[in-house]
Amino acid sequence: MGKPLFYEILEKPATSCIIGLCSMIWFYIQKKNIGYSHVGLSYETAVEGHYWRIITSAFSHISVIHLVFNMSALWSLGVVEQLGHLGLGVEYYLQYTLVLVIVSGVLVLAMYHLLIQKFKLEYFRRVTAVGYSCVVFGWMTILSVKQPSSKLDLFGFLSLPISFAPFESLIFTSIIVPQASFLGHLSGIVVGYAIAWGLIHGMSNYWALSLLGWILLVFVFSLKRSGALDLSFLEIESVTDPSLPSVRFLASSTGRTLQMSALPNGNVDIV
Repeated sequence: MGKPLFYEILEKPATSCIIGLCSMIWFYIQKKNIGYSHVGLSYETAVEGHYWRIITSAFSHISVIHLVFNMSALWSLGVVEQLGHLGLGVEYYLQYTLVLVIVSGVLVLAMYHLLIQKFKLEYFRRVTAVGYSCVVFGWMTILSVKQPSSKLDLFGFLSLPISFAPFESLIFTSIIVPQASFLGHLSGIVVGYAIAWGLIHGMSNYWALSLLGWILLVFVFSLKRSGALDLSFLEIESVTDPSLPSVRFLASSTGRTLQMSALPNGNVDIV
């Protein structure tokens, strides 16, 4: 007989919080009838400055099947929080979850850029990625390297060897959810290997909090600039102040000369 659910939640606090967050967002999306285009990440919206979608796309699910698959897999992968003796644990889990969300999102956009600019596949300009799959596939990959003897439990009855789980799940989700983002899942696997093999390393609580701070800053300002949300408390405007000096270089016979002057046309962004 397994442990009561309450004790398992206490053993996987970060995983439990993320599952709760994703589930609440799914209920909100259903209630407000929000679609992919409102929260998903695409190359077209990224070019328009909607950087906030890297975050919203990761934690949003439109399909209940997609939500159940991701959360079921994530619950099983929460064992990472209990592997402090292997150099993992709760802090490691939170630090590199942050890395997986951001880096896998950026990698997806880089793949879209390559396919559009190099191979002229305009179709990928409007392909929209949504869901926590990038992070799930990333942790599958990390665990397959760090703890290859583990099992991945899906839906409470399907068990996969973790060493093959990333690619088995990649094929499985492509079959049961044809709309699932293959490139999104693949980006999670790539970033997962980069973390597991030490190519991305050195995260600490200090760097994680610093990264989180920058993420929140970019998130809020990109929301404001893209007009996606009316943030009346935040104003960004261009101000011309003739009293502010400008710096320029002047060419002379003896070389380059630095000159400062108060020019009436200097534009400075004031927050």
